[in-house]
Amino acid sequence: QVQLVESGGTLVQPGGSLRLSCTASGIIFRLYVMRWYRQAPGKERELVAHISVNGGNANYAGSVEGRFTISRDNDKNTVYLQMNSLKREDTAVYYCNALRTIVPMRDYWGQGTQVTVSS
Repeated sequence: QVQLVESGGTLVQPGGSLRLSCTASGIIFRLYVMRWYRQAPGKERELVAHISVNGGNANYAGSVEGRFTISRDNDKNTVYLQMNSLKREDTAVYYCNALRTIVPMRDYWGQGTQVTVSS
């Protein structure tokens, strides 16, 4: 059974920092591109960041570039999202996604963790 379990979401003040974690089980983690998405109320889900299978390449949405950092530890089957200089518009449910891009292709989602940026 495949599980992606996110953690770390909470209420934080503007300008603060937070680190999200997503731990996978039931998959060969090192074969999966890992991605963080978010969905704010009334908005579509958007890709925030993704990281290659070996962690050597990462890309970010323009709205978080320079503030967020994605990383992974393949020994711990975990991907992280370090979020700094948080803004109110970062408020959303953050989802972890695991994507296997080689055959057989697979796509798995976590249940999400709420991040609220408010004073």
